[in-house]
Amino acid sequence: MTKPTVYPKIDMSATKSHGDCTKVVDVQNIELTESPSSHDHPDHNNALRPPSWIAALSPAERQDLEKKLKRKIDWRLMPAVLIMYFLNYIDRNNIAAAKLANLERDLNLSSVQYQTSVSILFVGYLLMQLPSNLFLNKFGKPAIYLPCCMIVWGTISAATSACTSVTGLYVVRFLLGFVEAAYFPGCLYYLSCWYTRSELGLRTAILYSGSLLSGAFSGLITAGVVSGLDGARGFHAWQWLFILEGSATIFVAFACFFVLPNFPRTTSWLTEEEKSLAVWRLEEDVGVDDWVGGEKQTFWQGAKMAFTDFRTYVLVSIPSPPRVSPRMFMVLLFCIVASGTVTNFFPTVVQTLGYSRIHSLLLTAPPYVLAVIVTFANAWHADKTGERYFHIAVPMCVAIVAYIIAATTTHVAPRYLSMMLMVPSVYSSFVVAISWVSNTMPRPPAKRAAALAFINARGAALHGGHGGELCYGVCCGVCGNGDEDDSEQAK
Repeated sequence: MTKPTVYPKIDMSATKSHGDCTKVVDVQNIELTESPSSHDHPDHNNALRPPSWIAALSPAERQDLEKKLKRKIDWRLMPAVLIMYFLNYIDRNNIAAAKLANLERDLNLSSVQYQTSVSILFVGYLLMQLPSNLFLNKFGKPAIYLPCCMIVWGTISAATSACTSVTGLYVVRFLLGFVEAAYFPGCLYYLSCWYTRSELGLRTAILYSGSLLSGAFSGLITAGVVSGLDGARGFHAWQWLFILEGSATIFVAFACFFVLPNFPRTTSWLTEEEKSLAVWRLEEDVGVDDWVGGEKQTFWQGAKMAFTDFRTYVLVSIPSPPRVSPRMFMVLLFCIVASGTVTNFFPTVVQTLGYSRIHSLLLTAPPYVLAVIVTFANAWHADKTGERYFHIAVPMCVAIVAYIIAATTTHVAPRYLSMMLMVPSVYSSFVVAISWVSNTMPRPPAKRAAALAFINARGAALHGGHGGELCYGVCCGVCGNGDEDDSEQAK
């Protein structure tokens, strides 16, 4: 029989190095929450020790069991969250494609009213992210909560087709953002409850590829709707767009009820051994149990701990390159998200090349397809090497070059080249940055949930607020006025 693996006693006040991240176990907050894990597990205070059956495994046996567990979770979780985020982004940004399907003309919108209808979604999005993540953490059943939210936002998205005035459009967009806010920050927290820090980068890339694929397919879907359904049964093409995409969202949401897991301790279709292994993997990775029952925490406890911890605002020192001072993490996200606001109006930007509506919609796809490939490669390499700094900084340098090209030339080829570069570079760096948040957020889980929602909300504020206004102004001023006919686009 193979000799059991000996696990050394862990000093809970010590730091734990993981790649380029420095992990500090938050002893103070563990004490403030009265060490809830110790109530559930009486032997928890006797240092962190694995269950006896795990300790008896050889390294090869344990590795094999972990691979089987991760494969089981990956096949149930990752395709579902990718498709859900694909539809989340489709429903959020289909107004950009609807603009090319004559939404502005039919509702008699000015360019300012259209831009406001895009940005007002983020008002509701900002307001709901933090409360939603806190509720998800306390409720403890993402397999129920996330699909329920998805059904509601799909219904609201489909209802956009009934808008007959700018006021109605404003109301629907605000409500859509309010409900959609539950998904992305909730999913970031959801993934961090299943995967170790060395596994999160690639999984975050898989999640975020849903938004990139939506950018690729949104134009293709809209092109098909405009060419084949405009005027069918008395509905305009943009109305069919909202009806079809909202209906698809509702259908997928019902299917996800039967597919998604909950959290490691509350997933019914895992065996007791699989639950135990899933829990221990995370406990071993961070040096403290990752589970706090909903009955042992108040609703706003996590928010209070997140807002009073400087790590919510400041990222620990970056060891590569050396001698780099601490970064303000929200400033980092601000810069990345600001450069990504172009996607709110990407079909309009592509249309300034001077092609027809259908060709413009088709040309929106290649940049997003390339973005998926680059994002996967960048995230995979970041996880493999444990390095984060250059995986964020280098793509952003490429983005700078892309925006300079876009602003300094009127020729079609270099302008489309800049579009091909800006989307992959911005989002490949964003995925690594946002997974870095999950890697460095301290326990307990309520605190991590609040911090993830708060940081993502601050980024979304720039994406949908002043960043959106700036982007639209640049698109109209540099690339051409979006209100002009296709034949009159400014060069």
